[in-house]
Formats: sequence, structure tokens, C-alpha cells
Amino acid sequence: MAFDLPNDFRCPISLEIMSDPVILQSGHTFDRVSIQQWIDSGNRTCPITKLPLSENPSLIPNHALRSLISNFAHVSPKESTRPRTQQEHSHSQSQALISTLVSRSSSNASKLESLSRLVRLTKRDSLIRRKVTESGAVRAALDCVDSGNQVLQEKSLSLLLNLSLEDDNKVGLVADGVIRRIVAVLRVGSPDCKAIAATLLTSLAVVEVNKATIGSYPDAISALVYLLRVGNDRERKESATALYALCSFPDNRKRVVDCGSVPILVEAADSGLERAVEVLGLLVKCRGGREEMSKVSGFVEVLVNILKNGSLKGIQYSLFILNCLCCCSREIVDEVKREGVVEICFGLEDNESEKIRRNATILVHTLLGISMNS
Repeated sequence: MAFDLPNDFRCPISLEIMSDPVILQSGHTFDRVSIQQWIDSGNRTCPITKLPLSENPSLIPNHALRSLISNFAHVSPKESTRPRTQQEHSHSQSQALISTLVSRSSSNASKLESLSRLVRLTKRDSLIRRKVTESGAVRAALDCVDSGNQVLQEKSLSLLLNLSLEDDNKVGLVADGVIRRIVAVLRVGSPDCKAIAATLLTSLAVVEVNKATIGSYPDAISALVYLLRVGNDRERKESATALYALCSFPDNRKRVVDCGSVPILVEAADSGLERAVEVLGLLVKCRGGREEMSKVSGFVEVLVNILKNGSLKGIQYSLFILNCLCCCSREIVDEVKREGVVEICFGLEDNESEKIRRNATILVHTLLGISMNS
């Protein structure tokens, strides 16, 4: 049957009929598997136009083309691997659950049951995620977040998190007002709800425009920093991950620093939270971050301990942070040398990680170069 399909239905890379067409930022459509392999191979140009792409190119689902291919072939390419009756049952079931959720006459118990089952369905099925979004159920889920009922709140946040897995839902959820609800939950929600809310922020921040929107939203960053300071292990891990996602947007780094995050991140890093070191690795790129780090007593010692006992990623970021700080402060250079970092770096020359070897070499050159020039 593929022989009868128009050439526009074929991926320009594989020349096969597309099962999951996605739009590259150049405006051209490719099959997701093929263009992802192209990107994973290190290519950062459009295969057709040869124009440069961003470091992490977004792949936007081309729902219109996918629908055309499906209708033309009389079968959905992505779903043909499982029995049709099972698909029809799941989709019919989801429609009934959505109707219950959006109905004003439904009891909290009915809504909770619908939310619980929708969470299970949307976790597995991209089509159902889109169906829920297009049905107006997002507004009902947001109302459940506002309800004050912690059980409803947790399930509705889980549903919103699943819906955010679709890239083209991320901006829509922000436009629908999800950030305000997340910030409120981060402040006064249950521990599980706070953790899910922080994870939802991380998911939304995959889209560049959302990073700016979230970062500029009143109390969003300060709520994450507060959770990092007082939360349990899961809450602290999820809040640090959200801060890391937001800090990949340069304008957010100063905002995070201004919330008093640096001492809290240093303490978290010292307690073994690796993601905190990664956040510090982004904050050190801004002047305010470096200034605050230089004020934290014992920070160099914390980084040196990570160099000795941390994971590969922790070592990589610690080397980078130390190099950035040493380039700006002679006092830190002297402290770093007293801690024996030059010798530690020599010992990392044979490390399995190329990034660690490179960062260790750069730090040694920085330390010895400053010493020779002094």
C-alpha cells in the first residue's frame, strides 16, 4: 500500500512512509526516528536546507500530516502494532472519563476515579494525551489543583505532568495558567504534590520560551529555592532539577542567585545532592553567582571533597566551577592550591571521561599560570 501513497508522505532522509512526522525548526518535516538519529550523530544543520540548528533542536509533531497519512492508508501507522479493538476500547474509555471530569455535576469521588484512570492512560498513549488536551479537560484538572483536596490535587498534577510530555502541549499549559497553580502548590502543598509540581516545571522548561516565562513569574524561582532548603529528599532533588532546567536560560541565573540560593545549593551539594553541583556549574557563569560563591565559607572544601569522592558528573562540574572561580580571585587560587587540587588534577589525567581530563588540564594551567605570573 505504501506504493500508492504520495511522495510528500515519505521522510526525506529514509525515503520511507513516515509513521511519526515531526517539524524541524527549519520548517521541513521528517520521520522522528530518522531526524533524531541525524541529530544524535552530531549534525546541527537541516538535512535539506543545510541551515544551522540550535544545540537542542525542537521536534514539533506534525499532527496534520500524520492524520493525512493515517486517513490515506486507512490505518494509523504508529498504532498498527497493537490490536484495533484495544485502541478503540482505550479511546472510548478515555472519552467517558473526560466527560466525568469536566462535568460540574460530578462528585469529587467520581472526579478522583476519572483522574486516576486518565493518569494511567495518558502515561502510555500519546493520542489520548492529545485527546485530553483538545477536549477542554485541562481547565477541569486545573480546577482540581485549586480545590484544596490534596488527593485530587496530586492526581490532577500527575495528569498535567503526563500531558506536558507532548512538546506542543507545553506552551499551551503555561498559557492556561498552570504556573500560578504550581507556585501555590510548591508553597503549601503536600510533600508528594510539591515534588510533582517541581517535576512539572522541569517538563515545561524544556521549551525555551517557557524558561523565560517561568523565570519571570513572581515567586516561581523563590518557591523552588525554598523547597530546596526545607524539603525532603525527593522534594530537594526535584526542585534542584527544575532550577537546573531554568538556569540553562542565562537571564534566570541572576534571579536564582538573588533568591539566596547559593549557600543552600552548597549545603545540598555537601550532603550529596549531585544536581545541586550542576546548578552551581550554571550559576558560576554569571558574575553574581561567582561573587556569592566566593563568600560561602568552606565552599572550596566541598568541591575538593567531590573531586575525591564524587561521581564523574560531579567531578566534571566541580573542576569547571573551581576554574571559573580561580580566574576571578587570587584568594581562591591560594585556597585551592592549599587543598592539593593541583595534585588531584594530575591524578585525573587518566580518567575515563574526556571532559574530566580536559577540565583538569585547564584548571592546572589556570593555577600554575597564575602562580608563574604573580
